[in-house]
Amino acid sequence: MKIIMLGAPGAGKGTQAKQIAEKYHIPHISTGDIFRANIKNGTELGKEAKKYMDQGMLVPDELTTNLLVDRIKDADCENGYVLDGFPRTIPQAECLDRALEGLGEKIDFAVNVEVPDENIIRRMSGRRACLSCGATYHIQYNPPKAENVCDACGSQLVLRDDDKAETVKKRLDVYHAQTQPLIDYYTEKGVLAQVDGTQEIDKVFSDIVAILGE
Repeated sequence: MKIIMLGAPGAGKGTQAKQIAEKYHIPHISTGDIFRANIKNGTELGKEAKKYMDQGMLVPDELTTNLLVDRIKDADCENGYVLDGFPRTIPQAECLDRALEGLGEKIDFAVNVEVPDENIIRRMSGRRACLSCGATYHIQYNPPKAENVCDACGSQLVLRDDDKAETVKKRLDVYHAQTQPLIDYYTEKGVLAQVDGTQEIDKVFSDIVAILGE
C-alpha cells in the first residue's frame, strides 16, 4: 500500500502518518529524514543535496525524487510506505509518478487531512516550547502545570517564531498556492481520500483506516 499524506502545516498529517505506518507495518518516510540520512552517510545524492541546502536553496525536484526512489527500493518498502512532506507541488508529483512508473508502481491513496486555516492558526499559535529540554505544550490542549513554566525542567516556555500567528498565516498562504493543486491532481487520478482533521486524533485515524481497509 503506497500512501501520500496531504494537509496544511499543523493539520496533523505527520501524527496520522506515524499511526498508519505502525498499523500497516510500512515505513513512514519524510524527505527531511531522507536528506539527513544521505548527508550523514555521505552518499553521492546526499553530497549533491547538501550543496543546495548549504546555500539555503531548495533541493531540485528531480534530485529529491531520486533520493526518495532510492529509499523506496529498500527491503522494508516491499509492502508499501507512507510519504509525508512529498510531493508538495505538481512538478514534484509528476516527477514521482514518472519514477514510480519506471519501477512498475503507482500511488494507491493520497489522504488529505482537512483542517480550516483558522483552526490551524489557533492550534499552532497556542503551542509553547521549552528550549532547555525540548518538551512541548499547548495552552489549551496540553497546558503546563504552572503558566509558561516547563513541568519537566522548570525552564521558561516560549512561543517559537514558527508558531506565531503571522508566520503560520504566511506558511498557509504558500501551502494553498503550491500544494492545494495536488488535491485536484490526485482527484483526477482517482486516488484522493478526504478526512476531517478537526476531530479527535483517534477519530481521524479510524476514518483513515475505514478508507485504507483493515
